[in-house]
Amino acid sequence: MTDTAATAPSPGCPPPHPAPRKPALALPPGSCDAHCHIFGPAAVFPYDPDRTFTPLDAPKEQLAALHSHLGLSRAVVVQSSANGSDHRALLDALTAADGRLRGVALIGEATTRGEIEELHRAGVRAFRLNFLPHLRAAPTREEIDSVLERVDGLDWGAELHVTGQEVADLSHLIRSLPGRVVIDHLARVDITEGPDSRALRALLALLDTGDVWVKVSGVDRVSRQGPPYADAVALAASLVAYAPERALWGTDYPHVNIEGGTPDDGLLVDLLARIAPDSDQLHRLLVDNPAEFFDFPKEPERQ
Repeated sequence: MTDTAATAPSPGCPPPHPAPRKPALALPPGSCDAHCHIFGPAAVFPYDPDRTFTPLDAPKEQLAALHSHLGLSRAVVVQSSANGSDHRALLDALTAADGRLRGVALIGEATTRGEIEELHRAGVRAFRLNFLPHLRAAPTREEIDSVLERVDGLDWGAELHVTGQEVADLSHLIRSLPGRVVIDHLARVDITEGPDSRALRALLALLDTGDVWVKVSGVDRVSRQGPPYADAVALAASLVAYAPERALWGTDYPHVNIEGGTPDDGLLVDLLARIAPDSDQLHRLLVDNPAEFFDFPKEPERQ
């Protein structure tokens, strides 16, 4: 795509659910949506001319209204490849959020150390590496090392968007990354391969290192059964039980590049009762873990 004025949404980018339900699950104070996106408005923050898809606008006000409806008070906004390394929309949202948001950046070849330090001051605490071919060409080791050099000293985490097989194929690279590493969306494993698949064995081995985390977001992407996504929920629950101190969760709002209908974000919240059925697990997943990984202020001690 080369026309920045062309903002008709791509196939796979449907509108958000028209009426997400009010969750029945009461979330602990300080709960965080650790994976969501902001898009546009394109008239103010144009999309990357080299993007591989065009989303519908989902500005910061729309995201804040959803979080209020769901009972979430914090969030991590992940820079999308549709925005490339132009972080103006992310900076605008972080600046307006008064500490409620953190960010994950996409560092491009032209991103300077000065720009990275501006992102850090605004609340960015991680960079993302995309390995999915429908987004962009996978980064080379040289490109990854260049990013690591430019973020050195900021204590940023690395966020990897991979498929299940790539978790296994890239295991050595993932182990070599310094500091905290989080794998997005249940590693997008092929759930039909079963619990002893190469991908899941590789993911568990990475979790065993103590430096790798996993986002149990994206149950709608991984499920082969559709809502309420029982197969993927069971996988998410098993990962939370396996590494409760290194699991994160997010809505993935507004759900771009999906197949089928847009998930109900209220349902996704209610599924947390199965993903983290213990109150301590739930608090870790939604409050403690995102505070640690993304450097949120600590919440008051629970009574």
